[in-house]
Amino acid sequence: MMDRDRNKTLLLELQRAAGTGNGRCADCGELDPEWASYKLGIFICLNCSGIHRNLPQISRVKSLRLDFWENDLIEFMKKHGNLCAKAKYEAKVPPYYYIPQSCDCLVLREQWIRAKYEREEFVATRVCHDPCSAGSREGFLWKRGRESRQFQKRRFLLSAREGVMKYYIKESRGPKAIIRIENLNAMFQTEKIQHAHGLQITYNTDGQTRNLFVYHESGKEIVDWFNAIRAARYHYLRTTFPSVPEPELIPRITRNYVKEGYMEKTGPKQKEAFKVRWFCLDSQERNLMYFKNPLDAFAQGQVFIGRMDEGYEVRAGLPQGIRVKKRKPAITVVTPVREFVFICENDREQREWIDALNGVIAQPLTG
Repeated sequence: MMDRDRNKTLLLELQRAAGTGNGRCADCGELDPEWASYKLGIFICLNCSGIHRNLPQISRVKSLRLDFWENDLIEFMKKHGNLCAKAKYEAKVPPYYYIPQSCDCLVLREQWIRAKYEREEFVATRVCHDPCSAGSREGFLWKRGRESRQFQKRRFLLSAREGVMKYYIKESRGPKAIIRIENLNAMFQTEKIQHAHGLQITYNTDGQTRNLFVYHESGKEIVDWFNAIRAARYHYLRTTFPSVPEPELIPRITRNYVKEGYMEKTGPKQKEAFKVRWFCLDSQERNLMYFKNPLDAFAQGQVFIGRMDEGYEVRAGLPQGIRVKKRKPAITVVTPVREFVFICENDREQREWIDALNGVIAQPLTG
């Protein structure tokens, strides 16, 4: 019993020890990890420990507080730790490779863990592919049809060298779309697409944002596609803006929407009936887009969100003189041209939308 208590105390001290990196999950960065892999010598969070359980040949996990730790395991943990593992397993992570955080979807976190420890893709002895090579890929993805709304197998071709991504409906014909990498973005949307490997690809065409919704049965394959798109984007940004520092470039490779969800909107006269729409806020493009349905190919409209000194503002509540029957929280987006009125589902949604919109208003305009 004394050994059990002593070892638990030693483990918790190790987790909090300065200069070890043990205070955050070795895989997703979550604070105060409560689990550890005693085969790898790392401290991990509960969610990542579930992924490690599926890799018994590589990793074995125990709870820091609930399980018994033998003396030799404590000594092993002392000799290793998160920074030690990072130096070995993350020695050659390419700058374009997406390193998931605790808030990211399961497939991203699982493939990151498998890439590190199972496939050892980033150890020092591995040869790194340059972004141009890594940003070239060809294969099949299941794509949702714009009209049919059914997922069908389509051939996709990505070429960083040519600066384009294409997809084909029939092999005998030319590509259905040629997408410039300059306009390309990708983000995982597992809940919206209702598939654990669901990916949303967006690009600008004729001044509009076009959405493609795809998935692959293999988690590895869809994450490889995502990182290939990121490699192609990185190659484009690095060659187009050679003097921009790396820390400024990395966040522009791909991006998630700041916030998404349902709100109700009225028309320009503010007398029209309120209609439920799906909204997406893109901070990089400074656009609040709205769709009839979450999986629509094109938005019904969009609102540009400028800076406060240009006359943009977001307020809680309705404009003066506007009354609605529903007693729900509202927000008013003020622009130099007109005021846009939106009704939120509840107080929490109202606060989140106000915070998200204010975040975009506060950020400087980029060229």
